[in-house]
Amino acid sequence: MNILYCGDKGISRGVLVSILSLLKNNIEPIDVYILTIKYEGVEPFEEKTAAFLDKLVREKDPKNSVKLINATEVFVKNLPSKNMGSYFTPCSMLRLYIDKVPEISKLDRILYLDYDVVCRKDLSEFYHTDMEGIEAAGVLDIYGRRFYHYHGLFKQDYMNSGVMLFNIKECLKTGMFEKAVLLCGKRWMMLADQAALNKSILKRKLMPARFNDQNERPSQDTVLHHFSNNFKFLPYFHVQKVKPYEIEKVHKILKIDEYDDIFEEYNKLKENL
Repeated sequence: MNILYCGDKGISRGVLVSILSLLKNNIEPIDVYILTIKYEGVEPFEEKTAAFLDKLVREKDPKNSVKLINATEVFVKNLPSKNMGSYFTPCSMLRLYIDKVPEISKLDRILYLDYDVVCRKDLSEFYHTDMEGIEAAGVLDIYGRRFYHYHGLFKQDYMNSGVMLFNIKECLKTGMFEKAVLLCGKRWMMLADQAALNKSILKRKLMPARFNDQNERPSQDTVLHHFSNNFKFLPYFHVQKVKPYEIEKVHKILKIDEYDDIFEEYNKLKENL
């Protein structure tokens, strides 16, 4: 399975937890790709961290691998200029450039995961879903699906971009990634990468919510638990932000202890980041 993370130095803790969860719940070998950049104050994902992660996954299975790719050159040539000053770092848009990265564009498919996604069960059903004629498969966004519609006023089709399976060959054929980058360069958008993908993907496959559960607590059948931000209205309106590596918050705020075996291993390894 080809897995993709995108980000700067700051995502290393989340990537470690996410990779540990993948190793625990999947038998099939995984090839992890990490896209990063060094650009105007962005500290890139460190080579020593990638080397440590590569050693970690290979100890589990010699067929596993982790490869760090610096995409600064392709990013600078195609800047998402209208969205560079958003709440999120420029790295949030790196998944839009994978068609320009030779190591990835040659693949048949790749599963993009945000750094705050934890795997609870085997991924093979999702990863190997039929993608014939489909550019991307994903799950509806729990909030945005109520407000954004692309194929009919009442049809829910707005996907959360934190978990997306890309059929790279189909995306290259349609120019989907190029269209998304062009949008980010011409128009400011809230949640730019997610909006650009949803506007550019014409052939999508909506998957059951268990493959990108965005609720604060996972369901019994959840495969991928996405620690996304959640809106809270009591005792006052606020955005609740808890990431999987914030173990104390996971315990005290979310009341989740099922990942404790992963957290125990994380605590032993985090000094290597």
